[in-house]
Amino acid sequence: MRRLRTALVGCGKVGGMHAQALSGLAGSDFVAVCDAESARADDFARRYGARAFDDVGRMIRETAPEVVCIATPHPLHARTAVAAAVGGAHVLVEKPLAASLADCDLMLAACRAHGVMITVVSQRRWYEPVRRMKAAISAGKIGRPVLGAFTMYSWREPAYYQSDPWRGRWDAEGGGVLVNQSPHMLDLLEWLMDDQAALVAGFWANFNHPMVEVDDTAVAVVRFRKGGLASITTSLAQKPGIHTKVHIHGSNGASVGVETDRGATFIAGVSAIAAPPLNDLWTIPGEEDQLALFQVQDRESFAAVDPAVHYHALQIADFLEAVVQNRSPAVTGEDGRRVVALFQAIYQSNRDRTVVSLEEM
Repeated sequence: MRRLRTALVGCGKVGGMHAQALSGLAGSDFVAVCDAESARADDFARRYGARAFDDVGRMIRETAPEVVCIATPHPLHARTAVAAAVGGAHVLVEKPLAASLADCDLMLAACRAHGVMITVVSQRRWYEPVRRMKAAISAGKIGRPVLGAFTMYSWREPAYYQSDPWRGRWDAEGGGVLVNQSPHMLDLLEWLMDDQAALVAGFWANFNHPMVEVDDTAVAVVRFRKGGLASITTSLAQKPGIHTKVHIHGSNGASVGVETDRGATFIAGVSAIAAPPLNDLWTIPGEEDQLALFQVQDRESFAAVDPAVHYHALQIADFLEAVVQNRSPAVTGEDGRRVVALFQAIYQSNRDRTVVSLEEM
């Protein structure tokens, strides 16, 4: 496969993981980095042998990247994605796709107009236990997915919100636990249910982070287009963090599940992934005794890689291959929009005290 010229916009904490992946992939020729703080861009450029910029437009004009990876704060995603699309570059965006549906639609429209692809980072789809669940569901082993549950009991210290000036603010982050920590699992919930959310009722609160404006806890119930149901409980209010899980139950009574995180979810560029993602529920007839074996295999796989970078790299490699092969990436921009629609619907339901139809969003 030919190498694509790649560039990174946003040299903060999560940008470090993207830079490691872009510099190490065989299909990537990592040519440029860009950050509003020129000193950060210069530091990344020295580390990864790329050119440094503090202006996206100039970076695109002078280095002509074929793929631009965006790792800026969420409300800044749209303007960078549009600039990249106008410059003829395919776009890879750190989650969430944006903080608002208006920004999502602006990005998707720009990419369509200029004939480029867009994807959003959903690297947990590449976790081995998650892929095992997807394969079992696709093979019909649980019948039809009819009931899902996403539960996250995590924690963030006050220092986390003080680490960047944009954290914890509606205008700069776009929300709290729903926007920042939950998109991966909201994506997994829809992907594993093999359906799209249709109706949502939810509430949010801030229970023990008075230093910020936004939600640290939210709950919701979801009805899917095909009739399935799901519950969402997501929180940063459990010190020091307990677990994060996605469970899917089928029409034949069988169930599969994954614990994606043990303790608090990791902070990109700050903390490591402390424990391997593992299947914690497996009641498929004839396979019940396989759960212990799955866990042994997945602990071995986890120990053999740097998980914070490895799974990002797997998704980025898929996107680069999709560009070269002119095929749809495994995660599409529309997938990313559906996640934004889901968390925006929860905020709207809380505000209006009503059930929200996602088909109208």
